[in-house]
Amino acid sequence: MTRNLLQRTVRLSFRNSIIFSLTALPVYAAQAENVHVEHGRYLSIAGDCLACHTTAGGKPFAGGLDLKTPFGVITTSNITSDKETGIGNWTFQQFDNAVRHGKGPNGHLYPAMPYTAYAQISDTDIADLWSYIQTIAPVHNKVESNKLPFPYNIRALLVFWNLLFFNNSAFVPDPTKSADVNRGAYLVKGLEHCGTCHTPKNAFGGDTKDAFQGASLQGWYAPDLTNNAHIGLGRWTIEDIVAYLRSGTNRYTAAYGPMTETIVNSTQHLTDADLHAIAVYFKSLPPRNITIPAPLPTSNEQVQAGQHEFIVECSACHKSDGTGISNMIPDLRNNSAINAKNPDSLLNIVLKGTDGPATHANPTGAAMPGFDWKLQDQQIANVLTYIRNSWGNAAQAVSATDVNKARAAIGAQPATLR
Repeated sequence: MTRNLLQRTVRLSFRNSIIFSLTALPVYAAQAENVHVEHGRYLSIAGDCLACHTTAGGKPFAGGLDLKTPFGVITTSNITSDKETGIGNWTFQQFDNAVRHGKGPNGHLYPAMPYTAYAQISDTDIADLWSYIQTIAPVHNKVESNKLPFPYNIRALLVFWNLLFFNNSAFVPDPTKSADVNRGAYLVKGLEHCGTCHTPKNAFGGDTKDAFQGASLQGWYAPDLTNNAHIGLGRWTIEDIVAYLRSGTNRYTAAYGPMTETIVNSTQHLTDADLHAIAVYFKSLPPRNITIPAPLPTSNEQVQAGQHEFIVECSACHKSDGTGISNMIPDLRNNSAINAKNPDSLLNIVLKGTDGPATHANPTGAAMPGFDWKLQDQQIANVLTYIRNSWGNAAQAVSATDVNKARAAIGAQPATLR
């Protein structure tokens, strides 16, 4: 009897364990799926998908944002799960073809969609990204993406563009580098697609070999990210880079222009480990070799006129010695953005102002007002020439013609005061 009782107990226990296991399976499967979806959400933030696929005040990921390229306007697509106007009917293979290979159901994609960088996303990451994208609620929003003029509106031409400028190979870690450098390289070259803005482009819009050496973009100049101390990140430490990408500010500067949006939507949300890896990678880049110009003398007529304008218009915030306020108002001394040969960003900021980066770590987000309505072209040229040749800075003078061209290019209003 004891033996029978033992056998019954074992059988019951075994049966119950099976029942328990079968009951738990959907829970475990759901948890596993949630892990992939959550990781995919993180990857979409790292890839800054929201910034391009959402209009101001529009539904997230519903597309419709006009990207102004040198070849015309391209409007971003609806990537919600709407089956008629979004990608709700897509398969994983179609999603992969679009994101990593630049091929959509209607033909080749334009490289305004950074598939040239996303090609480096790993197989597991693209699968997780797809898991998340499928969970985005459908939004019915039909978008006409191709608004380019002839002949750029012919998608078939992209076959030749891809042959010339698209490296369709996956990211390969460098075994001679540390794990941090490789992780940073993977993020910078792939998901974060930093080269899209910071690498100079050739006449056809393809990347040149001068990776991360700065480039013009829609009235802004995306600065040099190499370790040149005069125009790049040479003076910044790893901690400075991490602080900038986390909060939008550091002891030297505050973000401006399109980079503010990138920090707010993307980099502030990255893990400490990923931000550290990105910083370590950038600090591993060699400095760009340039010839530093001699600063204009204090006796220069334009420098003297600019000093007067600076004291009147700028010193209240930036202080008369250009030191600014740490982690709020940029320090203008030995400032790599000010020393950049291309003054597009400086002209844009002075003419139209810029919003400060309002992040979780820096919710204040101090902004700078525009002076287009107040200062004449020559006044702005003078003050920028003064700043670019004071406090350790050395850069080419800015002319009234430069200001006038920038005013027209970015739609700044004419000065109303004399």
